[in-house]
Amino acid sequence: MDTSFTGGLHSRFLRGLERSDGGVAVHVGEQAVTYDRLHELALLWGGALAEAGARTVGVLAGKGVTAYAGILAGLYAGATVVPLRPDFPAARTGQMVEAAGVDAIVADARGLALLPEALGGRAVTVLAPECGDQPSVVRPRAAHSLTAPRPVRPEDSAYVLFTSGSTGRPKGVRIGHAATEHYFGLLDERYDFTPDDVFSQTFDLNFDCAMFDLFCAWGAGAPAVVLPGAAYRNLPAFAAERGLTVWFSTPSAIDLVRRTGGLTPGALPGLRWSFFAGEALTVRDTADWRIAAPNAIAENLYGPTELTITVAGYQWDDEVTPQVAVNGVVPIGAVHAGHDYLLLGEGDVEEPEEGELAIAGPQLTPGYLDPADERGRFLDRDGRRFYRTGDRVRRLDGADLAYLGRLDSQVQVLGWRIELTEVEHALRDCGVLDAVALGVAGDAGTELFVFYTGGERPVIELVRALRQVLPEGVIPRHYRHVDEFPLNSNRKIDRKTLAATAAELLNPVPVG
Repeated sequence: MDTSFTGGLHSRFLRGLERSDGGVAVHVGEQAVTYDRLHELALLWGGALAEAGARTVGVLAGKGVTAYAGILAGLYAGATVVPLRPDFPAARTGQMVEAAGVDAIVADARGLALLPEALGGRAVTVLAPECGDQPSVVRPRAAHSLTAPRPVRPEDSAYVLFTSGSTGRPKGVRIGHAATEHYFGLLDERYDFTPDDVFSQTFDLNFDCAMFDLFCAWGAGAPAVVLPGAAYRNLPAFAAERGLTVWFSTPSAIDLVRRTGGLTPGALPGLRWSFFAGEALTVRDTADWRIAAPNAIAENLYGPTELTITVAGYQWDDEVTPQVAVNGVVPIGAVHAGHDYLLLGEGDVEEPEEGELAIAGPQLTPGYLDPADERGRFLDRDGRRFYRTGDRVRRLDGADLAYLGRLDSQVQVLGWRIELTEVEHALRDCGVLDAVALGVAGDAGTELFVFYTGGERPVIELVRALRQVLPEGVIPRHYRHVDEFPLNSNRKIDRKTLAATAAELLNPVPVG
C-alpha cells in the first residue's frame, strides 16, 4: 500500500475536525452531532468493519446519525461506500448490493427490517449500532476501534452510486479518491467556505450532490443541516433559525419555496452562496431566488455522476445572464480546469459551436461496475477517454457552455436522472402490452407521462405495481391508455407526436 497519498475523501472530514474547534458536524432535527463525536463513532464502527474484512460497505439508512457515521466509518475502514435507501424497494436494493459486491452493511432500524428480503440469503456483515442487540448483527467493540483512518490509494474507489439503467436494473458508477481530491481541491480554490458557514443538506445520500453538501461543509469545519420536508413550508424561518449561509438544491426547490410564499424580497438574507444542480436552471427561477436571497452569489452547477458530482459551473450575473441565456436556461459555465471536452455531431465529428458534450479528465469515472454498461458511453480520441454526457450544449463567448437538452432518452425530474427505457421496461413487467415514457414540461417542471397499450388499467393499480420495482421519484405521474402507438415514416413509434399530445394534455390551451 502506497501511504504517500493523503487525499482520501475521509481527509476532508479530518481537516474539518481540526478547524471546527469542537463544533457541530451535522444537525439532524433537534440532534446536533459534533465533529468529535462523529469521528469517534467512525473510528469505532470503522474498526468493526475492518475487523470483518469489509471491502465494500453499504449504508442502508435514512438521513440520520447512522447514515453519516456509517459513510465515514466505511471510508475510515479503507472500504468503498455504497449509499442505499431504506425506502427503495427491497428487490432494487438487493440488485445494488449484488452488483456492488457489498460485503458489509451499516443499517438503521428501517434498513435492518428491509435486509432479509433485500439480501435473499446473501451473506454480509451487518452493523446496526443503534438498534440494540439483534441476532446476526455485529456489535462494534472498543478493542477493535481504529486509531486512525486506514490509508487508501488514489485509484481506490471512494464510493459507488447507482443511476437508472436502460436494462431495467440500476447501473453502478465507481468514483475514485483521486477524482474527489481533484474536485474538492478546485472547490477550495473557488469558494471561501469557513467554519462559520452553515450548509443545507437537502440531497438524499444516494444522490452525488449530497457529497458536495457533506464534504464541502466538513472540509470547512462547518455544520451540515438536514432539511426536513416541513422546512419548505416556511424556508425563510427555518433558514433564519438554523443560520443557513450555504444553500444547495435542485432547481425544483425554487418553485416549491415560491408556492409556499418564501420568495418575498429579502426573505433569505443570511445566505452567502446559493447552488443549484440536477436539472436545467431557468432565468426566471434564479431571478426570483435572487430577490429573496440578495446577499448570496448564485451558481448553476453541472455534471453527470460519471464525472464526480459537478464538472462545470456558472456564476449568475443579474444583468449579463438573462442576455446570454439560451431558451431561458442559465448556462452551465466553464468545464473544470484539467479537463478537455469535445462537441460531437453526426458520426462523432467534432463541431465548433454545438453538439453532444464529451469530457475527459481527472474527475472521470474509471467505469461502471458492469463493463457491459459502458457500450456507447465512452469515446477514445487522441489517447484520452471521454465520457459522452448525452447532453447537447452550445459554446458561448469565452469558455462558457449553454445547455440545450438531452440527446437520448434520459430526463431529469426533480433532480432524478431517469432513463425512460427503464420506466418502460418496468411497466411491461407490470402487465401492460407496451409503453412509451416521456419527459414533458409542466407547471412544476419536467413530469413523466406514460402512454401504454393492452388492457386499460386503473392508475392506482399501475402505481402500486411500479412501487415494487422503482423508487418513488421515478414513478410517472400521468398515464394514458391508447389502442396503438402512432408510427412515423420509418415505421417507428412516433415519440414526437406522443410528446405533443402529452404537452397538450398537461398544458391545455384555453378556448375563446
